[in-house]
Amino acid sequence: MSLNDIVYWVSDIVRQHEDWAVPIIFLLAFGESLAFLSLLLPATVILLALGALIGESGIAFWPIWAAAAAGAFLGDWLSYWIGYHYQDRVAHMWPLSRNPQLLVRGHAFFERWGVLGIFFGRFFGPLRAVVPLVGGICAMPQTSFQMANLASAMVWAFGILAPGVYGIKWLSQWMG
Repeated sequence: MSLNDIVYWVSDIVRQHEDWAVPIIFLLAFGESLAFLSLLLPATVILLALGALIGESGIAFWPIWAAAAAGAFLGDWLSYWIGYHYQDRVAHMWPLSRNPQLLVRGHAFFERWGVLGIFFGRFFGPLRAVVPLVGGICAMPQTSFQMANLASAMVWAFGILAPGVYGIKWLSQWMG
């Protein structure tokens, strides 16, 4: 099954069952933010496509945004918790055991930027999967982590969905 097939399949489910949009987007954002799963799940592409579908179908934006933000927030929170409780043992867990350079890069990024690294790490592909984990491994204070986590989740959710939602509406008005 190709990435295009997956995007089409998920989009088709949401198109046919709009009531499922909120839980599907929550799960995709959660999976995209969870340390181990995000390395395997092509959720960014799917979420961008769903943003366009939402703009086209007239599904309310704010509940979808809240679902994406909540999923991203909880995914990073769980990643932090795993890092905090398992410390250096996470380097031996699959799939990170096959990609040890990800933890090294995530650690360097976190050491350089600290709490800002938690915020900005969400916006950099593979780092998104490991920066919260590294924050936990380094025992970053939970309050600082969660503030950066919440702010970045809200901005990321808007940034991933709004271009499709509002871009489709703008194009429709401009073309029509």
